[in-house]
Amino acid sequence: MKIGLVSYRCENKDISFNVSQIERAMEEAGGKVDLLCFGEAFLQGFDSLCWEYESDRQMAVGLHSETIRRLRGLTVQYGTALLTGYIEKEQDRLYSSCVVLADGGIIRNYRRISKGWKAYWKTDSHYCEGTETRAFQLCGKEMMLALCGDLWEYPERFKSDCLLIWPVYVDFTPEEWENGELDSYAAQAALAAHDALMINPIDLIPRNYGGSFRFRDGKLMQRLPFDSEQILIVDVQ
Repeated sequence: MKIGLVSYRCENKDISFNVSQIERAMEEAGGKVDLLCFGEAFLQGFDSLCWEYESDRQMAVGLHSETIRRLRGLTVQYGTALLTGYIEKEQDRLYSSCVVLADGGIIRNYRRISKGWKAYWKTDSHYCEGTETRAFQLCGKEMMLALCGDLWEYPERFKSDCLLIWPVYVDFTPEEWENGELDSYAAQAALAAHDALMINPIDLIPRNYGGSFRFRDGKLMQRLPFDSEQILIVDVQ
């Protein structure tokens, strides 16, 4: 199975642009991969919320919204499965979630279990975390999802022999990444999985230099350069 880890730019509060970036990647990777993966909250941008519920609920999208239906349609059009982070709305609750789509259907919807996605000192009960961690299957491969801080707060809940897919939003400078942070993330991933794929989007405001990485047993195996819109293609057995 081949998986593409997409480090493309996203724009906060601009779902239309971010969907166009997803489609651009699907067109570029067409026929080369089985699954394309994007970072945490890529659909709206990680800093798209203001922590006022009446405003934020307008930015969030439901799992059965027209936006998600559009993404489901892209998986049929390009024959490629899709995994992306997004701000999810379910009734009066908001989550940082990650959805996996394939062949026009919803394969898995995962909700972040750690609270670091939100300004929790400002938010109320509308802003929620998920409770469930479990594996899913795609193309005969068993996989586990974690979002960003989940692996730092609850690594034991993701420990398995599955491939771990880890969408994040982490805005270290390239110097900070190279001077120890990248090693720290590789070591943290190894607490949960032998094989882990980490995807970080590029963002101009605030500045996030992106990058995508494959870790195996705590060591960096493959990577993309920082601040470069590219797709890292990995072959998983």
